[in-house]
Amino acid sequence: MQLQIQTFTVHKRFALKISRGTTAQTTNIWIRIEQDGIEGWGEASPFSIGENPQTTEAIARSLQAISPLLKALHPLERQRIDQLLSQARIPSAARAAIDIALHDWLGKSAWLPLWKLWGLDRDRIVPTSVTIGINTPEGAKQRVKDWLGKGTIESPRQDIRALKVKLGSPEGIAADQAMFEAVLEVAPDIEQISVDANGGWTVESALKMAHWLSDRKVTYIEQPLAKGQEAELTKLFYLSPLPIFVDESCFTSQSIPALSDRVHGINIKLMKSGGLSEALRMIHTAKAHGLKIMFGCYSDSSLMNTALAHLSPFADYLDLDSHLNLVDDPFVGAMFESGRVIPNQDPGLGVSLRARSC
Repeated sequence: MQLQIQTFTVHKRFALKISRGTTAQTTNIWIRIEQDGIEGWGEASPFSIGENPQTTEAIARSLQAISPLLKALHPLERQRIDQLLSQARIPSAARAAIDIALHDWLGKSAWLPLWKLWGLDRDRIVPTSVTIGINTPEGAKQRVKDWLGKGTIESPRQDIRALKVKLGSPEGIAADQAMFEAVLEVAPDIEQISVDANGGWTVESALKMAHWLSDRKVTYIEQPLAKGQEAELTKLFYLSPLPIFVDESCFTSQSIPALSDRVHGINIKLMKSGGLSEALRMIHTAKAHGLKIMFGCYSDSSLMNTALAHLSPFADYLDLDSHLNLVDDPFVGAMFESGRVIPNQDPGLGVSLRARSC
């Protein structure tokens, strides 16, 4: 099989600020795997957790290095491909791009969308949240209004039913509380609100915020403590009135057993897991441990979020909104209907290039 690698840059409509920094644009990687006249597409996006960031350059280098070794293999030889990728120790984002492309190729070969190939029910897909980054109270109000189509610019989508609010402000929990109150003021009818601190709290501030947020219609708290502080999650698990989910603390299915006695759920992202194959293993492992499941994203285009949308019938919560916040998404894929990201009926991922006006 032949592997083609191409970079592309996407820009956010609203820059996203979290406890670790702000992102306005990213350069992602589009790969295409061709075999027997069929082309499978995949995507990798850079992300940073801890001391080993996966940069666009590092991901691209690893894909270029593995490309000659894939030529002798067929997309259906998944065990051999997986063994090759494991031996090469390529970054999880690069592995994800290949895995997504192989799934796309398989679905196109079978002339079936992935959700149908897996026998899943699209009616079970829950609404996706849209994200409100760390901001001033007035800035947060404006961002909510923009998402809901009530601001000074045209809303990127209508019928938003869930919000994820980023907290963990460097200015402390007083700033978090002021911002959250501002969000509630302009979104009184939102069905679901979750909070993501991205590891920006201490145990003490997390407990204080958990009790404060429990009175304000919050569904769950995501990653209250920084990666590396998993031992401290036990105290939160027993004392928090709200469920605790982890993101940065959980990469693959191997992470789950050690977390199962101190969290209520996990956030699965394709860049962390290494693709749809491992995401599916994470789903079954989490369910076997009685944990809830959510799906999340980085600065991913419609290609990546459509890929994960095919597994969305398994998820309890969804945060697949990054493509909704792009002004120059090069792809078209999953539909946005009644607040939900729904994969279409086309074979494979069901993703195509967006038509560009001259």
